[in-house]
Amino acid sequence: MSNQTETIMSVSIQHIPQILFLDIETVSITPDFESLPEALQKHWIKKASSIDQEKEGSTLYNERAAIYSEFGKVIVIGVGFFRYVEGSKEMQFRCKAFASHDEKELLSEFAQFINKGSHQFLCAHNGKEFDFPYLCRRMVVKGVSLPSILDISGKKPWEIAHFDTLEMWKFGDRKSFTSLDLMATILEVTGSKDDIDGSQVGKVYYEEKNLERIAVYCKKDVVTLAQVFLRLNGHQPISPENVVIVD
Repeated sequence: MSNQTETIMSVSIQHIPQILFLDIETVSITPDFESLPEALQKHWIKKASSIDQEKEGSTLYNERAAIYSEFGKVIVIGVGFFRYVEGSKEMQFRCKAFASHDEKELLSEFAQFINKGSHQFLCAHNGKEFDFPYLCRRMVVKGVSLPSILDISGKKPWEIAHFDTLEMWKFGDRKSFTSLDLMATILEVTGSKDDIDGSQVGKVYYEEKNLERIAVYCKKDVVTLAQVFLRLNGHQPISPENVVIVD
């Protein structure tokens, strides 16, 4: 399989087990603006003014801080991969999630998993703009060494082993954004939004204190991501009985 992942469509089925599918869930680093260290409060006010001049910085913090790696943190990383069922040509998709209130512990565990694994490619929805750089920045902040598959410094475009289902769907159109859930709907893949959505993650984390609920939601997103990837490459979605969710 070519390393020029930006232009690949129709990835052959035998190469798909080389891909690790992932999704991350993030929240603001503090429950509210008032809890943010004073030095960071000043920086957020500047950031907020460039985002929306009509809203108060404290209000925007609750709504938007989680998507900026300088003011947010990773709480869940969902991963999944295809593998052939032993003794058959049938594929199975296995999915699990790393979740922790301790971000450094979470990122370190994920990095070890990546380094020990044999996957040659990563795939995420909007991964090149969000998941991959967010993970790298938070690893730098927390002093976690970047796995080589995430470290793109000095690499040529065709050496970067990253797939992005949003980029694949754009077909060169840089103006549009299409959510994973919408893509799943139009491609007739069962969507994952049957419990919460991304805008509710912060509330579930800080108010309900329910990290497990977020992890379950994240794993469902990873399954949807993998199914969408199959459809984008001309393959049929994997049957639900061949999806294994690991607790």
